[in-house]
Amino acid sequence: MSNRKKSVNLVIVFAVLALLFMGARANRETEVKYTNSSSTEPSYASRGSHPVGIRDLETDGESPLAIAVWYPASSASNSAEKVSYRYEIKMGDPFGRVSLATYDGDAFRDAAFDLSDGPYPLVILSPGFSFGASTYAWLAEHLASYGFVVIAPEHQEHLDPANELWRSAIERPQDILSVLAYVDEQTADGGVFDGLVNAERVGVIGHSYGGYTSLAAAGARINTPEFKAHCEEASASDHPATWLCDELLPHLDDMADLAGLESTPDGLWPAWTDPRIAAIVPMAGDAFFFGHEGLAEINVPVMAIGGTKDNDAPYEWGTHPAYEYASSPGKVLISLTDAEHMIFTNPCEKVPFYLKLFSREFCSDPDWDRNYAHELVSLFTTAFLLTELKQDSAASDALVPSGIELPGMKYEAQGY
Repeated sequence: MSNRKKSVNLVIVFAVLALLFMGARANRETEVKYTNSSSTEPSYASRGSHPVGIRDLETDGESPLAIAVWYPASSASNSAEKVSYRYEIKMGDPFGRVSLATYDGDAFRDAAFDLSDGPYPLVILSPGFSFGASTYAWLAEHLASYGFVVIAPEHQEHLDPANELWRSAIERPQDILSVLAYVDEQTADGGVFDGLVNAERVGVIGHSYGGYTSLAAAGARINTPEFKAHCEEASASDHPATWLCDELLPHLDDMADLAGLESTPDGLWPAWTDPRIAAIVPMAGDAFFFGHEGLAEINVPVMAIGGTKDNDAPYEWGTHPAYEYASSPGKVLISLTDAEHMIFTNPCEKVPFYLKLFSREFCSDPDWDRNYAHELVSLFTTAFLLTELKQDSAASDALVPSGIELPGMKYEAQGY
């Protein structure tokens, strides 16, 4: 059973997890295959020169979005209190937001902006389905330390795939546009982002359903016949991720209605994009909505990253097609050998004892040292965004395929 499917069952089993923890459990603690054997971190995997601040804000409008904002902070902020992050799932009633684990970050809460090198390029980070924005704080902090402003929206959804998954497929790309509209308002004279954010060239990154969101934000278009054909193939082969099709296909008409369309398109759906989106990084992104034709609508640089043992957003359903079929002048494929779906989420430093059994599915990967995986993702995501959003030639050199040999990773690129 996939990790995301398992998470649906939390509503049922949450009350008895404390008892289950006392019993026997499967032993997944095997020796990891992939770790950093070097005493030094590769370039761009180590933290950048900027101290980092974090603020919680809210967009304007009829349906305001809570957003987390990471940014280069004033060095005077080093005396402020550092933040502790929660690895959260938004469960809905009666549980609300469930914290699987916590970990201590290096960002300073509500620190003063460092405007001396601003304005800084904007990166929008879309979390996985029902995950809280801080679930990817490790990456947001890293990018902010290199001179980016990272905004992660709290998509208005909770863990109810039967009723929320199809709705989120339409609402999430609109959330990205809403964030951009809010940034436009707040970069004006006297706005909260005045002097801090440059939204002329924007990056969008995301994990899982957030990866889908990044692809859609870059111009990928849902393609009805290819979507249906993909799901028919998956069902015929009894693929473990077929449940995604089961939750989505019956709601195509609902999706079209929510998108404001008169009927479900027979082919490609409209695009929900903005011309300022200049680069995307889908991590284990759900791409099966789009098919070959829908992904070919993408013409901005793409860095697709995924684990080859992912059964939630399967590598062959998302990561590889996003690289193969995007019409991008520059694109990168990073394959993490034998990595699973949740390798992109936060480290779990402190786990409540009553959630230890359940949290293992989210906090560990049998074959990988998660910190090493995060080093790799940080390295290449940083180099990619510096190249595309800041035109950094040194960072571009780090993307050249020749000479890139790191344990557990296969690297391919076109246009670099």
